[in-house]
Amino acid sequence: MVVDDHPMWREGVARDLTEAGHLVVATSGEGRQAVRVAPAARPDLVVLDLQLPDISGVEVIRGLRAALPEVRVLMLSASGEQQSVLDAVKAGATGYLVKSAAPAEFLDAVRRTAAGEPVFTPGLAGLVLGEFRRLAGAGGAAATRGAASAGRHADAPRLTDRETEVLRLVAKGLSYKQIAERLGLSHRTVQNHVQNTLGKLQLHNRVELTRYAIERGLDD
Repeated sequence: MVVDDHPMWREGVARDLTEAGHLVVATSGEGRQAVRVAPAARPDLVVLDLQLPDISGVEVIRGLRAALPEVRVLMLSASGEQQSVLDAVKAGATGYLVKSAAPAEFLDAVRRTAAGEPVFTPGLAGLVLGEFRRLAGAGGAAATRGAASAGRHADAPRLTDRETEVLRLVAKGLSYKQIAERLGLSHRTVQNHVQNTLGKLQLHNRVELTRYAIERGLDD
């Protein structure tokens, strides 16, 4: 699903996606309309502009995630401002790409986002990881350590050694390809470990998984 208030841009993105073999199930130029249409269209991934005429892209993300918890959102925005990126990720965006990206870079970002891999314009991944670490250090880690300590008993989700190892590398910001190379695994095997871990922890995407890991100090 493509959501952008500029008709030429919206139609161009939809055309590029279609030509690359993706099925575009809906397009919209307004945020509220996108949130209304999404439950019926049931997109796996939404390419979303940050600035919309009625409500912000961040509000759209929240509405989409409330209606479709499994949906993945790739922000495609003219703004690369740090706060815009962080607000989008905190709301549930899986990736963030500026509109100056080349078509090939955009299509690669779509494929990776659809696979659950967080994708950011160069330079922004470090910003997001840094913010997660800051939040964890500001008190989130202490709170979650207490909860984790209490939950290490019967109700705590049990990860295998390999899942924990993959989770540590996710928290360090490594891509699936980099994790696969480091551990001598296939790309598919790494994806399977991440998906299994998401299921056990009842999380929705790799961004949430990264924050979970950082809050528990697994990025050391």
